[in-house]
Amino acid sequence: MLFSLSLSPTTLTSSPRFKFHSCPHVLPPKPPPPRLRASSQAHHVILEDNGSFAGAGAAVEENILPAGLRTESMPRHVALVMDGNRRWARLRGLPVGSGYEAGVRALRAIVELCCKLGIRVLSVFAFSSENWFRPQVEVEFLMDLFERGMRDEMGSLLRENIRISVIGDSSKLSRSLQELIKRTEEATKTNCGLQLIVAVSYSGQYDIVQACQKIAIKVKDGLIEPNNINESLIEQELETNCTEFPYPDLLIRTSGELRISNFLLWQLAYTELFFAKSLWPDFGEAEREMR
Repeated sequence: MLFSLSLSPTTLTSSPRFKFHSCPHVLPPKPPPPRLRASSQAHHVILEDNGSFAGAGAAVEENILPAGLRTESMPRHVALVMDGNRRWARLRGLPVGSGYEAGVRALRAIVELCCKLGIRVLSVFAFSSENWFRPQVEVEFLMDLFERGMRDEMGSLLRENIRISVIGDSSKLSRSLQELIKRTEEATKTNCGLQLIVAVSYSGQYDIVQACQKIAIKVKDGLIEPNNINESLIEQELETNCTEFPYPDLLIRTSGELRISNFLLWQLAYTELFFAKSLWPDFGEAEREMR
């Protein structure tokens, strides 16, 4: 079964294009984010209910694309809410941890697919601010899984030219994990393939609040006037200022839940939303067959 979504050109084509730079990945000063305008035209994204998708992004050779997908229609930025790991494990009579481990394998497959399709940015909701209220043993398992995953994948990140950026309230993370994140971001910062943004201890509300706090400090210090505060200034202080493409073209949420769960609230204002019924570890079986 196919789902056809109309992606507004306001996010895909009408905004001024950023220039791509050769490695090392050095960005020019960021212009203020463009204001979005309505348009009667539309690009189309075709999604299968097993998870395959298309949407506007970086160059990719046509001969590696599945039939029906066009290079000019690929999304530049895809966001993922990876839901359903615990239910996946319970349905199989497995420990909850097995569901999260299966979820890591599914993420690895999707990252490989994004690299093949020329997606520029993939943002994943790995651990929300609300997840801190889960049982302590589960939280500790997730933090350990995240830390082990970053260590184990360092070699492949460098080989595959993937840049890692971690957003969220890092003050709540262990010192060892904070240091590992800094080392990983530093080691991959010149990679100019896929940028993988991992949201850990993150919420959209937190992101907006911390942006407002930064602006308030600038006002207090006399660097800006209150009447100079506008949408562009707030957007520059959001944690997604780590990427050239902070606005997802497409959000995918698995497990059949019809909500965005406090993820990238500001950035998703004009994003197309796709809700898959499959649990996260089962998502994307068709894409894995492409490897």
